[in-house]
Amino acid sequence: MSDRSAETAGATFADWLEGARPRTWPAALSPVLAGSGVAWFYAGFNLGMALLCLVVAFALQVGVNYANDYSDGIRGTDAERIGPMRLVGSGAAAPRTVKAAAFACFGVAGLAGLALTIWSGHWWFLAVGAACIVAAWFYTGGRRPYGYLGLGEVFVFVFFGLVAVGGTTFVQLGEWTVASLWVACAIGFLACAILVANNLRDLAGDAESGKRTLATRLGDSGTRAFYAGLLIATAVAVVGAAMTTSVWALLGLLFVPPLVPALLRVMRGATGRSLIAVLKATGIAELICAAGLFAGFVIG
Repeated sequence: MSDRSAETAGATFADWLEGARPRTWPAALSPVLAGSGVAWFYAGFNLGMALLCLVVAFALQVGVNYANDYSDGIRGTDAERIGPMRLVGSGAAAPRTVKAAAFACFGVAGLAGLALTIWSGHWWFLAVGAACIVAAWFYTGGRRPYGYLGLGEVFVFVFFGLVAVGGTTFVQLGEWTVASLWVACAIGFLACAILVANNLRDLAGDAESGKRTLATRLGDSGTRAFYAGLLIATAVAVVGAAMTTSVWALLGLLFVPPLVPALLRVMRGATGRSLIAVLKATGIAELICAAGLFAGFVIG
């Protein structure tokens, strides 16, 4: 689709909201909530810093969603998409407008990150922030996007798990903890599960368009087994967090009941639109896990 043809269409507020992919927003809130819980347990919770961490995470999440919309749209891989409407692929918005929206979000994340850096005095946060923005753009952007090489889940685990949770905890405590690592793994695994559910839903279309996600490399059955494995790994990580802090951290396991129907749907071979409910349930489960961990750390 050309810029000219896209410019003739006008995206509504609802279109932009859908393009921001609200079902993925728990992946931004959850690491900040869980990481702040660890800081609370060690008596270092700082509301102002936590809110700035949330701004960074949320702006990066929305920014990467718009960046993916732009990059996939100009490549044509969003021409036939089962999931939410895509701004560029549908012609609702000009590619350059969506690209500008992505970088505006990255700018907001950068400013909030700069404020955190100045407040905490840890200037190496600037390098971490720059790495986050670069990773967000090159997920589907550039000549060789790593999302097309089957590496999306690796980067999601690193940046929406280890970096997001660990950074939230460190900026408040000023030190690393073993508990933070366990929590980062739990949240990172569920963030990966969201992406796996998304890529399983789009498996056929991605394979046809040449988008080599991890799902297209593992195949249908392998991707379903991987999804199940991520949920098991999350439970193990929650138990690990409880063993290093308080038994109350086991409240993080409250994510399990909402995911039982989703897991059954995945393992029974659901495809296409039937997996949209799985994607939604996985996002909610991540938020429940984070909230349970936070509550457990506060009680503990």
